[in-house]
Amino acid sequence: MYHLFQISSEVFRTLGMKMKILLTLIFSGLLIWSVVLVSFSNDFNNQLLVATTTNVSNETETPRDKLIGGLLTADFDEDSCLSRYQQSLLYRKASPYKPSEYLVSKLRSYEKLHKRCGPGTDAYKKATEILGHDDENFASKSVGECRYIVWVAVYGLGNRILTLASVFLYALLTERVVLVDQSKDISDLFCEPFPGTSWLLPLEFPLMKQIDGYNKGYSRCYGTMLNNQAINSTLIPPHLYLHILHDSRDNDKMFFCQKDQSLVDKVPWLIVKANVYFVPSLWLNPTFQTELMKLFPQKEAVFHHLARYLFHPTNQVWGLITRSYNAYLSRADETLGIQIRIFSNRAGYFQHVMDQVVACTRRENLLPEPAAQEESKVNISRSQKLKAVLVTSLYPEYSETLKNMYWERPSSTGEIIEVYQPSGERVQQTDKKLHDQKALAEMYLLSLTDNIVTSARSTFGYVAHSLGGLKPWLLYQPTGPTAPDPPCIRSTSMDPCHLTPPSHGCEPEWGTDSGKVVPFVRHCEDRGNDGLKLFDEL
Repeated sequence: MYHLFQISSEVFRTLGMKMKILLTLIFSGLLIWSVVLVSFSNDFNNQLLVATTTNVSNETETPRDKLIGGLLTADFDEDSCLSRYQQSLLYRKASPYKPSEYLVSKLRSYEKLHKRCGPGTDAYKKATEILGHDDENFASKSVGECRYIVWVAVYGLGNRILTLASVFLYALLTERVVLVDQSKDISDLFCEPFPGTSWLLPLEFPLMKQIDGYNKGYSRCYGTMLNNQAINSTLIPPHLYLHILHDSRDNDKMFFCQKDQSLVDKVPWLIVKANVYFVPSLWLNPTFQTELMKLFPQKEAVFHHLARYLFHPTNQVWGLITRSYNAYLSRADETLGIQIRIFSNRAGYFQHVMDQVVACTRRENLLPEPAAQEESKVNISRSQKLKAVLVTSLYPEYSETLKNMYWERPSSTGEIIEVYQPSGERVQQTDKKLHDQKALAEMYLLSLTDNIVTSARSTFGYVAHSLGGLKPWLLYQPTGPTAPDPPCIRSTSMDPCHLTPPSHGCEPEWGTDSGKVVPFVRHCEDRGNDGLKLFDEL
C-alpha cells in the first residue's frame, strides 16, 4: 500500500494544474458522498431497529388487548367464534375497568375444574349416578370433588343473560361446576366459554324431563324444605331446587346466607330457575363478601367482567352485529343508543313515552333541538359532525318519529343526526331462534355506543349498558298517560339492578332493610326503595 501511495504521488506531481484541480474535486466529492452513505446507513439501521422494536411491542400488546387483560384465555380457535377476540380489538373501546389478577387466576382455576368435572368425564358420570336413587341422606357419602349447579332457561333473553352470569359467579364462589340447559336456543346464541370442554347440560341428564316442572311447590325446593323443616345437617338430599324468581318467598331468597350455605354447600346438585340478577345479594354474605372484594375491587364492574368472559355471540349473530355496526355506526363521530321498553298491558306506541325520550335526550344534551324554520342554515365553512342514533324497541314508530324530527328540520347545532333501528317485531318471541339472535345483536350494538339511554326495569337495557361499561341515563317508568318529570336520571353505577331482592339482610342483620346492610349495596335509582344494586361511589 505504501509503494502504491508513492507511485501515485509521483504521478500526481507530473500532472498539469487543471488535471490536479479536477482530480481534487473528484476525490473531495467521493469523500463527501461516502460520509453521506455512512450517515444514511446508520439512520436506516436506527429506523429499522425502531420499527422492529415497535412491531415486537405491538405483538406483545395485541394479545393483552385481545384477551382483555387476561380475562380471556388464548386456548380457543379464533375462527370457530369470531366475536371472542374481535370485539375487544376491532369494535369495542378500551374499558377503563380492568379485571383483577385474582379474578383472572380464579377463572383459570375454574376452567381446570370444569375440564375435570364437565360432561363426558368419569367424575360427571359418577355424580349423575346418585340422581337415579331416591336416597334422602347424602350427608355422609362422598361424591368426589365435583359438585354442580344447573341453570334452567326461563323468561326473556335479558333475564337469561343476567341470571346465567349470577349463577356462574355463585359457582365461582362455591367451587361448583355450572351446566347450562340447552333445551332452549342457548347454543344458537353463544359460543362455548370454557376451553376443552362444554357447559351444555347433556340431554340425557337424569332429571332433564322433570326440571321444567319444578316450582316453589316442589318438595325439594329449598324454601319449601325450610318451611317444612325437611332439611338439616344430617338430612341432605342428592339435589335441591333453588327458586329465585320474582315470586320467591323470603326463605327462597335467603339461600346465599351463611347459615343456609352450610346446608346448601353439602348438596351435590343444585337446579336453579331465576329471572333476576341476584349478584348484589351475594354481597350480603360476609364470607362471600370477603372473596368478592378480592375478585372485584371495582364493585360496579361485576357483570361487565363476567359478561365479557362468558358471552361471546356465535358467528351467525356476530355477522348481524358487524354488518349493522359497519353500515350505520362506524362512520359516526359520536353514537347514542336509545332502548325503549313498554311495561303495559296495552303495549305499542305512546306519545307520552316519545315525549319522555325527547325530553331526556335534550335535557341531558345527548341530542340537539331541531332548529326553528328561520334558523335553518347550513354552515358549509366547516365539516358537519355526524351523530348516529341507534334505537331498539319492539315498535318502529319511536325511531320513525325521531328520524322525521331531524329530517324535516336541521339540528340547532348543525350536527347531522342519523337514526337507525335494526328491527321492530312488535311482539316478543322468546325461544324463536332468529328473534333471539336479533335481540342479542341489538344488545351488543347498544353496548358499542358512546352514550346510552335505557328504560327502567328493563333487563335488556341492563345487559346492554353493563356489557358496554356505560353508566346509562335511566328513563323513569311512567305511572300514567303523561311523561314523568324529570324524565330520566343518570346512573352512578353501571351494574344491573337486582329486581325483587330479599327485603332484609342475613344474620345478624335480619330485619334490616337489605339496601342498608352494607354501604355499597343500595336501592336502584330507577326503582325507588326497591331493588338492589352495587355502587362504587358512596
